[in-house]
Amino acid sequence: MRLTRSMRSKMLACALLIVCSVVSAAASDELQEYRVLATNKTSTMEKEMNEAAVAGFKFEATMGGESAFGGKEVIAVMSRPKTGGSGGKYSYKLLATNKTSTMQKELQEVGNDGYEYRDQTVFQTAFGGKEVVIILERDRDGNSKRRFEYKLLATNKTSTMQKELQEAATAGFVFAGITTSETAFGGKEVVCILRKEVTP
Repeated sequence: MRLTRSMRSKMLACALLIVCSVVSAAASDELQEYRVLATNKTSTMEKEMNEAAVAGFKFEATMGGESAFGGKEVIAVMSRPKTGGSGGKYSYKLLATNKTSTMQKELQEVGNDGYEYRDQTVFQTAFGGKEVVIILERDRDGNSKRRFEYKLLATNKTSTMQKELQEAATAGFVFAGITTSETAFGGKEVVCILRKEVTP
């Protein structure tokens, strides 16, 4: 059967409609829903993040700062697919301290439990002064045997940081994040976090 120009045009139009429908459906699936968490108490942020995770939200980023009405806050953004996420897939730990000397120990404790570094910031608390805040995430559906070793480098001399970073890299550590902060005992410090995955 020979196709006329009209028939070919109609078939092409149908094909385009099908393609557009598929693309539109795919785009719809990729739409995201966001939740912004803000608090002036770091002690409550971990609880709020895990409550959002139960509703299917996943951590995206954090920042400490001063908002117009909330004052000095730590802010976290979380997202999930518009169609709804997998509730309870992730769990979160938030470490906050103004003593970098204690952060290494706290980091390693959560690393032993399979928590992976996600982000860090500096937060001016109402009572605790300036704190280094680190957020870690564990995928409940992933490999439950994953373990991480962390190294925290803190110095008030940036000239020595490169040497320390290189020594850590030689030991297999990978750079994760950096902040600058005025801590309670270290003064103005550059704080770097490095990590490596280890076999249990």
